[in-house]
Amino acid sequence: MAERLTAREAVAALTDGFTELPAPAGDTDGDGPLGWTGYAASRARATARTGEQESVVHGTATVGGHLCVLLSFEFGFLGGSLGQRTGDRLEAAYEEAITRRLPLVSLIATGGSRMQEGMIALTQLQRVARASARLRAAGPAQLAVLRDPTTGGGWATLGAGADVILAVPGAQIGFAGSRVRPVDADPAAYTAEGQLAAGSVDAVVAPGELPGTVGRWLGLLAAGDAPSPAPVPAALAATDPPETGWDAVLRARAADRPRAGAYLDAYFDARLPLSGDRCGGTDPGLLCGFGVREGRAVAYVAQCGTATRPAGYRTAARVIRLADRLGVPVLTLVDTPGAANDAEAERAGAGAAIADAFAAVAAARVPVTTLVIGEGGSGGALALAAPDNTHVTPDSYFSVIAPELAAAILKRSPERVRETAGQLRLRPQDLVELGVARSVVGPRADGQGA
Repeated sequence: MAERLTAREAVAALTDGFTELPAPAGDTDGDGPLGWTGYAASRARATARTGEQESVVHGTATVGGHLCVLLSFEFGFLGGSLGQRTGDRLEAAYEEAITRRLPLVSLIATGGSRMQEGMIALTQLQRVARASARLRAAGPAQLAVLRDPTTGGGWATLGAGADVILAVPGAQIGFAGSRVRPVDADPAAYTAEGQLAAGSVDAVVAPGELPGTVGRWLGLLAAGDAPSPAPVPAALAATDPPETGWDAVLRARAADRPRAGAYLDAYFDARLPLSGDRCGGTDPGLLCGFGVREGRAVAYVAQCGTATRPAGYRTAARVIRLADRLGVPVLTLVDTPGAANDAEAERAGAGAAIADAFAAVAAARVPVTTLVIGEGGSGGALALAAPDNTHVTPDSYFSVIAPELAAAILKRSPERVRETAGQLRLRPQDLVELGVARSVVGPRADGQGA
């Protein structure tokens, strides 16, 4: 179990300064909307124990020098549950973020909706969802820090609905709390680490690292304005263009060729990862996130040379859409033999996931820059390529399909694979001549790339 801090301890541990907003006006007397006997006494005891009037504290704060609206749950107040007056405070926090065009940071620790208020408590989730949608439409980002526990409606709205989701190690996270889940349920599925593996959390962050991590995220997620395209990375391998199509294929498949991680390290001064498709899946062969290059934010989606899985395409689409909403340019690195085509990928919705990635790139209002750094295999690669701003390295190729598969489809013998590679005109220089790519990039003069 993760360490449980009070609402104000969590605020103090994260922020450089906090100014609490006044509580919205509302009747807190009596036994609530259901007339639940003893409810008023329970609230009074919770106040005496915690010093709080409700389960949420809200206000404005600075984290790492970045101003935000911040709300923090007090689990000691009736289990951090959501009631009508909690909903008042949550909605007020969202309205403050909308009015001041500030990002919203939520420090969540809740057991769900408040039983003593029945359906009135449950409908607060609709209020939160509506307020969240309004903030999203206005532009500012939403960042959630999942403390222990984060369950029920608080997870299904404030938590899972955020743009960036961080969790503290060992936190209990799940829609079903410990008292209502099946008795034979795997407890690992309801942890921060389990939710990270399932693609529902972006990162698990130690408490001592939260101030720096949240501060960096707030800096990266600050809304931009008419951004210029991300610069094209320099090639990391100094090679002349390949002589034949088959030479291009062999270079792109070489085990010692620079991969996405090396390109991202050379390109960015710092970066923070985003992980998971929010649908139960992750793809270790795709790196996504936001980074800082020469003082400006750039979102990135980078294939790592493996067959990209449906979860990877859905994660990529999520990141591209977030960058588009925030006005942050996007860099994509293409390197895949193609989309995963096994039965598991088909059952996971490969076609729909690829279509979603195509749609995210096509609809982006921010500029997307693409560099093909290795294999560009068919639609699985093209889905992440900018239609009018794609560049290629000398050790890459881009093709309608791998030459071996093309030969098989054309009913050619294996001996004709090299010939087929030439006919496909997949070399970097061919791609420029065909108008598919804008340039064949070279290494930086100092040999450091980017």
